[in-house]
Amino acid sequence: MSFFSTRGGACVTASQAILYGLAADGGLYVPAMFPQISRKKLLELVNMTYCQRASAILRTYLEDFSIPEIDAAVSAAYAKDKFDDAAIAPLRRLNDSTYVLELFHGPTLAFKDMALQLLPHLTTLSARKNGEEREVSILVATSGDTGKAALEGFKDVPGTSCTVFYPMDGVSRVQQLQMTTTGGDNTHVIAVKGNFDDAQTGVKALFSSAEFAGDMNALGKVLSSANSINFGRLVPQVVYYFSAYADLLARGDIQPGEPVNFVVPTGNFGNILAAYYARSMGLPVGRLICASNRNNVLTDFFSTGIYDVRRQFFKTTSPSMDILISSNLERLLFEVADRDGELIATWMRQLKECGSYSVGEQRLDWLNAIFASGFADDRQTAEEIRTVFLQEHYLMDTHTAVASHVLREYRQRTGDATPTVIVSTASPYKFAGDVLSALRDEGAPRETDAFRCAEALEQLSGAPVPAQVRELRNLPVRHTAWCEKDTMGQAVLRAFEPDSCC
Repeated sequence: MSFFSTRGGACVTASQAILYGLAADGGLYVPAMFPQISRKKLLELVNMTYCQRASAILRTYLEDFSIPEIDAAVSAAYAKDKFDDAAIAPLRRLNDSTYVLELFHGPTLAFKDMALQLLPHLTTLSARKNGEEREVSILVATSGDTGKAALEGFKDVPGTSCTVFYPMDGVSRVQQLQMTTTGGDNTHVIAVKGNFDDAQTGVKALFSSAEFAGDMNALGKVLSSANSINFGRLVPQVVYYFSAYADLLARGDIQPGEPVNFVVPTGNFGNILAAYYARSMGLPVGRLICASNRNNVLTDFFSTGIYDVRRQFFKTTSPSMDILISSNLERLLFEVADRDGELIATWMRQLKECGSYSVGEQRLDWLNAIFASGFADDRQTAEEIRTVFLQEHYLMDTHTAVASHVLREYRQRTGDATPTVIVSTASPYKFAGDVLSALRDEGAPRETDAFRCAEALEQLSGAPVPAQVRELRNLPVRHTAWCEKDTMGQAVLRAFEPDSCC
């Protein structure tokens, strides 16, 4: 299968799309077509393990990879010692019509593990397939979770390095410690004085800079990405939507062909885009419900058809969604625009130069036939954590609670009783302070130490603190580098200096 740039250029193989991450014209790689999963194939997934399901879906896109290569990569990514649940992505039942897809059972306690445990294997394979002998240097901008997942995935992988930028003071304490305590001889972590959009814009600029590419080439390195702008990040995420549907079939909770809704907390739009890809492949999806926090640029977009970043940026209790420029939306826009790359390039230029663009009324109608949207502020998020815990005795993190609140409002507004899966993106212990505050009585003193919060949350909820959080208390901080948002390139080059400590 060939892959094209959303902005009209390029025609590459799957391995090339994975290796280079971003197209030369600044666009994102998209498949030439959506392979179809028939009802017969969908039913075959029911009796498969997660690894078998992943292999079956990945084969439909990664046509220049052999089946044994894909099977070996999947087996290594989802090995038993990396995930604390044998189901890998278990589906929990909340009530008669609501389920939670738990994507936080990997090594970094976030859904990014589902792709970033696999991507290093695909990247090294892609390098070999394309005769690339330089070190594959991964650059990542993170709003909290991608960074640690990428570091963990690429740590000490031969022929690679991984440099992560995160917004200074823009992630939770646990997220920060997870990144800055990372070991490995090929990892670098750099705080950016700015927000996630600044970090993401900076990384994109480095990918499009011929000068920076030359500097890296002189060091024997070629750039690649582990953000969801890389198709190798996106395609593993498609798998768990098929897996959730197969689990519902296996339980007898739905019948073959019966539609299911998914509500997804998202900032950069990659997670819900993967659900759209699954739908386009034939998965019986009713509505895709896009859940935002107070930075509700996506909610406004689905309401008006206008994407406008000229607004106040808020730091919230769901920091992984504190994003105003949703990069993966470009892939959806490519479909909205009937795959007109020139139109996408125009919209992206308008966004960069004017801060907004409009898709028009007809295209908005197309979007609203598939997507619904809503948002929750911090107060509503806290209320949802408390309500779900008291009613269902289920503990949610802040991002998952945003999705749960949006689903509650959506059902009240529409009366839609379709079985719905809430996509749970992180362990509540990554945000223990805010989850604990939500469960305690109003006016109770707020604990600020992340580890004492985790211990108190364990006592209150009965849910054990994950080992990954417990061990952070005693791990040494290895990465202390920081930079201004306009000096990210220099910071990367400094990180590769022999005596660098970042």
